[in-house]
Amino acid sequence: MTPINTSDRPFDAVLCDLDNVIRFYDLTRLARLELLAGLAEGTTTRVAYAPETDLPLLLGKIGKEEWVETIVRGLVGEVAEPQARELATALAEAPFRADDVVVTMLRRIREHLPLVLVTNATLELESDLESLGLSDLADHVVSSARVGVAKPDREIYEIAAERAETAVERCLFVDDRLENVDAAVALGMTGVHYRGPQDLREALAFALGG
Repeated sequence: MTPINTSDRPFDAVLCDLDNVIRFYDLTRLARLELLAGLAEGTTTRVAYAPETDLPLLLGKIGKEEWVETIVRGLVGEVAEPQARELATALAEAPFRADDVVVTMLRRIREHLPLVLVTNATLELESDLESLGLSDLADHVVSSARVGVAKPDREIYEIAAERAETAVERCLFVDDRLENVDAAVALGMTGVHYRGPQDLREALAFALGG
């Protein structure tokens, strides 16, 4: 493959989020269980992803089993304990898949530039990536649960840029959450608010050929 002229690059490394960019969860079963329990769809995720419940998991302070117990406690009162446990478990064990279109683009860009995954993730991230066949997708993986800091804290971006051996202002950062993109841009990175593969395709057009 023809190398890209360094002077033509808008950035020198790609830092990419994992969930809702590369990995997507199937919450169909959870939605069905919420309906049967008389709960509004999304009730379980509202409880589970509240900062006081979610952040200890993402910082590696608790494991998935403890997270499930916290969700159960948050749901009891709205539903009986057995239903709360079923809902929490359905979320924790939801199946996931990788977007092949995005994976293909990232594998291609890695032929030209360093690629670092920057993700608010659990201690199970490594096994999750292995199950998806993505253990070799990136040059480095910066997981909040391993480094003890989560997006949008500036430190996790700085760690990622250091792993990429690239100046912060020469990094492209891709994430589905606008607050995370804004934090990267505030540090001097180029930011892409990801809503679909086309957003990534446009950002990487200089290397992917449009």
